[in-house]
Amino acid sequence: MERKITRDYMLIRDFEVSDIDEIVEILKLNNQYGHPEVDGPEAMKRVKACKAAVFLVCEVDGKVVGLVRGVYDGSRAIIHLLSVHPTCQGQGIGTALVREIVKRFGEKGAPTVSATVTDESLGFWQKVGFRKTKAFLVGNW
Repeated sequence: MERKITRDYMLIRDFEVSDIDEIVEILKLNNQYGHPEVDGPEAMKRVKACKAAVFLVCEVDGKVVGLVRGVYDGSRAIIHLLSVHPTCQGQGIGTALVREIVKRFGEKGAPTVSATVTDESLGFWQKVGFRKTKAFLVGNW
């Protein structure tokens, strides 16, 4: 089902537990669900409970079509995850989600915001004002 979005109908709001199934679908469709222990339902509930986290969804016509989440630790803010339903990409949803989370981090006092990105997503991040740094992500998984 193709979902066409117009900005007038876009609602960005805080994540709710009832959003989990739609979010899991989006992450799977975008091949971003490789580690359910980090991105699955139980992890989403933990993120919601974390005071340092900002976890937002974009809703259109009552359906979740995108999400963004990150943390601000009092010094640095980082966006860990951004995902938009494949049929809704290229319609401004990702940009709107990034702008809103950056705004929310700024309201908390974050002087800058970084993001975890892939080679494939780097172009998007550059379009929304981020620039590549020499630092990169490493993990124990």
